[in-house]
Amino acid sequence: MKKRIVILGAGYAGILTAKKLAKQFKKQTDISLTIIDKNSYHTMLTELHEVAANRVEEESIRVSLQKIFAGRRIDVVLDTIRTIDYTGQVLTGDHGTYPYDYLILASGSQPAFYGIPGAAEHSLKLWSYTDAVKLKEHVIHTFTCAMNEADPAVRRRLLTFCVCGAGFTGVEMAGELAEWVPTLCEHYEIKRSEVRIVEVDLLDRVIPVLSPKLSAKALRRLVKMGVEVILKTSVCKVGPDFIELERDGVCERLDTASVIWTAGTQGSDIALASTDLKQVGRGRLQTDAYLRAEGHENVYVAGDNTFLVPEGSAVPVPQMVENCEHAAKNIARNLQVAVTGQGQLTPYKPAFHGVMVSIGGRYGVAHVGAEGKRISLPSFLAMFTKHFINIIYFLQLLGWNKVFSYMKHEFFTVRKCRSFVGGHFSNRTPSFLLVPLRMFLGFIWLFEGIKKIGEGWLESPKLVLFFRGANQFFEGIINGTAGTDVTAGATGAVADGQVLINWDILGFLKIILVQAGDVALKIQFSLMDWFRDTVIYASGNTQIFFQVVIVLSEIIIGLLLLGGLFTTLSSAYSIVLQALFVMTTGLYMGTWWMAFAAFALIIGGGRTFGCDYYVIPWLKERWRKFRWVRKLYLYHD
Repeated sequence: MKKRIVILGAGYAGILTAKKLAKQFKKQTDISLTIIDKNSYHTMLTELHEVAANRVEEESIRVSLQKIFAGRRIDVVLDTIRTIDYTGQVLTGDHGTYPYDYLILASGSQPAFYGIPGAAEHSLKLWSYTDAVKLKEHVIHTFTCAMNEADPAVRRRLLTFCVCGAGFTGVEMAGELAEWVPTLCEHYEIKRSEVRIVEVDLLDRVIPVLSPKLSAKALRRLVKMGVEVILKTSVCKVGPDFIELERDGVCERLDTASVIWTAGTQGSDIALASTDLKQVGRGRLQTDAYLRAEGHENVYVAGDNTFLVPEGSAVPVPQMVENCEHAAKNIARNLQVAVTGQGQLTPYKPAFHGVMVSIGGRYGVAHVGAEGKRISLPSFLAMFTKHFINIIYFLQLLGWNKVFSYMKHEFFTVRKCRSFVGGHFSNRTPSFLLVPLRMFLGFIWLFEGIKKIGEGWLESPKLVLFFRGANQFFEGIINGTAGTDVTAGATGAVADGQVLINWDILGFLKIILVQAGDVALKIQFSLMDWFRDTVIYASGNTQIFFQVVIVLSEIIIGLLLLGGLFTTLSSAYSIVLQALFVMTTGLYMGTWWMAFAAFALIIGGGRTFGCDYYVIPWLKERWRKFRWVRKLYLYHD
């Protein structure tokens, strides 16, 4: 009889655990794996603020579960689980029941409103994909209304935004909103001074998990961006067009059409309803050292649902993505032991590496490193580290597909330069302007190939004289022999000139730059020299073989570039040929431009007025149909 493992929740912990289990049990057909979630997609919860403030496209934080588990032996079920019978070992949802032998509870968390009147009904949440999209649309709508509003009081209410909660999510949302507001003001012809962004929290500093020094740094950045930060202040009530704040015993009313709630979380509904399990705080579930629910050895708890103080630690595991990554690995290992009966259970002893927070797309703070040896990073390095960590996670999640998508949204198509590298990597030049360059480069390659045919490259060996003539050209200038009859291979240049650079690097690499009428560059690589002397010079037939390869390569590259077909491959191969030339005959300034032109064309150079416009989409559609391609995520959308 099959052992049934059910993962409830497709958040960070659920996804990573499911993938690790699918890999562990891929050859064991007596084990079934099922992941259940109310959505058909995984949401990047840590990036919600970027969509809510219109920095990136909505699709960037939504990842299809079918894509994630493509080619893997795991069933994806779309359902909302209402109850769990821990004695009978069955989950009951809106559309069915799901028995299990082992359950991984990774249902995540949800906003907590602490019983504050009107908070749940009238505030805008930021805890799901739909929340982010709805918040973005709401902000645009308020600016649209304010643009045509003549009543000063109504206009002021529309342009007042109150963010409740100054933790990670609240600060990141306030920072993103402050960064977006100038663009909105310009578009809707509203003065920036009319827009008020208020960040409110009961605590005495922002992002209290950071050190006081970094908290103060984050606060200064918010204030510099025009955010009004009000601390030591509680929320009394939230209405449809106001919020009441209490500070020093005095309750004040703030008229606003936008209360954004980021003031803490509690366990998911199903976690709160799991009264058979021991609950701690606001719906976190007590586990043993192996991440099993206390008193239920076949129920594992992952992610935000977990409450555990690991051995040697004074605090519970944090509700953060790194905890999900560590927990997924631990649970997968322990489940394998439990299912197979082989090996020993491993206690959960995570090692966390710090925290990072972005305040807008251009600025961030970070406190990272090993436990007890952490350092604070300057803004640029903090943002670089944040993006690097995200890329590492995306490699686990959806491989190349998601990494490419992430880099596209964060760097290559970033809006209004809202990135820590500005808009320097953003594609803002119309690609049709590259068409003349592509055509000219293709013509030169085709011309060079045809010219070599006329010179007899397909008929008799020429490479020995060609390479040796080039070597004599460089050696003549370096040694000062000034032999006016010495020629540089096929160039006909006189070996009388000036040495600009002659660097010997570790004995196996030389960089030589000389000037003799033209400026010539040669990178002498010992391995390439060995290949030339041993393989290419072996016989006349081997010389002709490599001559044929060079001629055909130049002609094929030329034709492909002229037709705009497989432009990425042909441009990359063009760069490879130029690299080979610079290590054999040297590269002369008159042809340096070809390498830079190929580099400029390497991405999308043939998608305008070229065959790639038709061929690449057709190939991509068929490429994705291969099961192993989907499984390894070797495609991009």
